Amino acid sequence: MRKIIGFAGAAVGAGLSLTMIFAHAQDTPSSLMNEAKVSEASARATALAKAPNGTVQSFELERENGLLVWSFDIARPRTKNIIEVQVDAISGKIASVKTETPAAQAKEAKADRSGK
Repeated sequence: MRKIIGFAGAAVGAGLSLTMIFAHAQDTPSSLMNEAKVSEASARATALAKAPNGTVQSFELERENGLLVWSFDIARPRTKNIIEVQVDAISGKIASVKTETPAAQAKEAKADRSGK
């Protein structure tokens, strides 16, 4: 009985994973832009307010944890750390602020290159 439940649970889990993959496969840059209510310029200003004296190194509109966000990597003087600020593309509010060390940045870049 436990093996059947375990198999059924794995099948359901795999099905959910496949559904999530297909849902995200439809997230093209133009479809995301059509959903965004907050402009990149407005989101950039909000993000930079969280990182005084910062410079945006890169940005993207993405869906993360089910939320449509503008994600900004911001460099600041006298540190190699990057501040990642995510701004909700619907409400314009800060969704998250994280400091990434050079090691964390390298790990993220490697994961991005491998398609994860």
